[in-house]
Amino acid sequence: MTRQRVYLDWNATTPLRDEARVAMLAAMDAVGNPSSVHAEGRQARRLVEDARAAVAAAVGAEARQVVFTSGGTEANVLALVPGIARKGSPPIERLIVSAVEHPSVMAAGRFPSDAVTVLEVDRKGVADPACLQALLADRVPALVSVMAANNETGALQPVVELAQVVREAGGVLHVDAVQALGKIALDINVLQADLLSISAHKIGGPKGVGALVIGDNLTGPAPLLRGGGQELSRRAGTENVIGIAGFGAAAKAVIAGLPDMTKIAELRRFLEAGLRQHNDVTVFAADASRLPNTVLFGAPGLRAETAVIGFDLEGISVSSGSACSSGKVQPSHVIEAMGFGPELTRSGIRVSLGWETTETDVERFLEAWKKLARSLIKQSDETEVERF
Repeated sequence: MTRQRVYLDWNATTPLRDEARVAMLAAMDAVGNPSSVHAEGRQARRLVEDARAAVAAAVGAEARQVVFTSGGTEANVLALVPGIARKGSPPIERLIVSAVEHPSVMAAGRFPSDAVTVLEVDRKGVADPACLQALLADRVPALVSVMAANNETGALQPVVELAQVVREAGGVLHVDAVQALGKIALDINVLQADLLSISAHKIGGPKGVGALVIGDNLTGPAPLLRGGGQELSRRAGTENVIGIAGFGAAAKAVIAGLPDMTKIAELRRFLEAGLRQHNDVTVFAADASRLPNTVLFGAPGLRAETAVIGFDLEGISVSSGSACSSGKVQPSHVIEAMGFGPELTRSGIRVSLGWETTETDVERFLEAWKKLARSLIKQSDETEVERF
C-alpha cells in the first residue's frame, strides 16, 4: 500500500478550505457582471462587497480601503509607484526596500532602479530601525517597503518601530503581509502601515486573487491597470467574482483559526529539535521572532535542490526557499543578505506547516531527513570536488 504524501510547503500555497470551496461554487451560479445595475448584476456585486468586508475585517481595515488584485505580486506592484504621497505632502520619488523582500518587491514595482535603496538586515534577517533612520537622515521622504514576515525564514520585522521612523521622515510605509495573514494577528492600524498586501491562496483561498489595502490618508497609488471604473477606479477590469468570494470565505475562516497556531508552533519546535540532532544543521533566524509554522534550515555541503527531490521521492513536499524561485538553481538572496557564506546560501530547505499538519507528519519528515542527510551532504561534497 502506498504511503500517503506529507505536505509541508504551506508557505508556497495552502489547500483550498471547505468554506472557500462552498462560497466559490455558489458564486459560479451568479450570472451578472458586478458593474451591471440589474438584479443579476446586483447579486454579483453583493458577493464582491460581502467578501470585501470580510477581507477588510481580517486586517482591521474598512471595506472601502480594499482593492482586489490578481494576487500578492500585483498588489505589491500596484503599491510601489512613484508619485504616491500623504495627502497634503509632495509626491514621493524614491523607494527603500529591505534586503530580504519577496522578488516582486525587490524588482521595485514601478520605480526606476536608480531611485531604489536597499535596507540591510542583521544575522537574524531583521531590519534595524536605526539603520532606516540613517537612510532617511536627509529628510527626503521615501516609500519604504518591508514584509511583515519573511516567506523563507518566517522572521518577523519590527514593523511598528519602522513605521514610526517612516512617519517622522514624512514617508509612506508599505507592508507585504502575504505570509503573515492567518499566522499572526494582523491589523493595519496597529502596524501603522499605509499600504498592506495580502493574498488568498496563502490562507486557504483560491490562487489568482489578492488585495492591496490602502490607507485613507494617501494620494494614490496610481492605477496599474486602466480602463473601466472598477474598484473605485483603482484597478480596472471585471472583478473575479468567484475568486473574490472564496477569498472572503477564507478570510473569515483563517481568523477564527488563529488559536490553532499555538499547536502548530509546538510542532515546529518538535521538528527543530529533531533537526538539531544533526550537528551540522543551521536553523536560520532561529533567535528571531518568527511565524509559528516556518523553518528554514541548511548545512554545509548540502544542495537544496537535491534535497527537495530526495524528500519528494520519500513522499514529502518541502521547498528550497521561495516558491517563486522554483526550478531556479541559485543562492537564496535571503540567506545571503543575512551574512551567511556560499556554503549555506545554496543549502536552505524550507519546511512550512499548516492547520492540517500532524505530529505524524513531522515524524515522517524527520525520519526521511535522518535517512537522506548523510547521503545528500556526502553527494554534494563529492560534486564540489568534481567541479575542481
